[in-house]
Amino acid sequence: MREMLEEKLARFEELERQMSDPVISGDSARMAAAAREHGAIAKLATKYRRFRDLIEEIVEVQEMSESDDPEEAEMAEAELEALRASREQLWNELLDVTVGGEDANRTRCVMEIRAGTGGEEAALFARDLYEMYRKHADGRGWKVELLGTNPTELGGFKEISLAFSGEGVYRELQYESGGHRVQRVPETEAKGRIHTSAATVAVLPEPEDVEIDLKPEDYRKDIFSASGPGGQHVNKTASAVRLTHFETGITVSMQDEKSQHKNLAKALRILRSRLYEHHESQKEQARAQERKTLVGSGDRSQRIRTYNFPENRVTDHRIGLTLYKLDQILAGDLQPITDALIDHDRNALRAVMSVD
Repeated sequence: MREMLEEKLARFEELERQMSDPVISGDSARMAAAAREHGAIAKLATKYRRFRDLIEEIVEVQEMSESDDPEEAEMAEAELEALRASREQLWNELLDVTVGGEDANRTRCVMEIRAGTGGEEAALFARDLYEMYRKHADGRGWKVELLGTNPTELGGFKEISLAFSGEGVYRELQYESGGHRVQRVPETEAKGRIHTSAATVAVLPEPEDVEIDLKPEDYRKDIFSASGPGGQHVNKTASAVRLTHFETGITVSMQDEKSQHKNLAKALRILRSRLYEHHESQKEQARAQERKTLVGSGDRSQRIRTYNFPENRVTDHRIGLTLYKLDQILAGDLQPITDALIDHDRNALRAVMSVD
């Protein structure tokens, strides 16, 4: 955690230098990107800078407390007690703002929901998850932008991509990454048998342009005609875009917009997010031991939650939480689950990290 905090403070101070650089301040796009990133990490970086200053002050006062002058030593001891209390409080605040990893304070993220096993029922479940997240975002005051969809004929989604922005958006939504399982009687089931189907959710922090240096020569761009559910031709012009990143092999397709330019812009946003996640996951392996007890690993292969309709039950398997209010959760009230997951992470982090 200390290493991450040092990195964030160094980046914060580098951005401060960039924003005072006439070359960057004269470039509105670069200046806006630097300002957004600066603002996103300001809370964490300034707290840690105060914490470091406090540590230095404690060292100085500690030396004064060992003075041969009894009066000076007594005053220093009294001051030392107050400084240590402040250090403890500030450390707890740092723990709170670092819960969920070093990207927790980002205010933008991309979510990708994909239908898994279960055919059309899985696609309908993917749609239900989309509606749940959209309603939750509305309640939190977050902005939601639809990036791309791959709908089915019955109104479900084979996959759907969204962008969220707002305070606390990534800190909370990152816990949704993983496998989601639903148990219910499908509308098309005549005998009333319960079926099990699944969907996967991936939540990716959306990086600033300056964080991911993506050049046109880094990827191949293919243009093709868009198609609708069941292969129905819906666009006779070649406006759909597929990007393939050479180094990683990551592929992104986008066809929702009639404009090739708009599809390209959306595809680039998702590609940058996936590349950022790819690079961060490699770095994360080195820090895996520190976070091995934390629930927010974001492993998409892990089944994280079950939604049981007959029992009106939701179970989050990572922390053993069961709530009998599935109807409220699907209506957008995710907060009880999110709060429990964040509390679990906070307690686990506090258990492995020392203020000293």
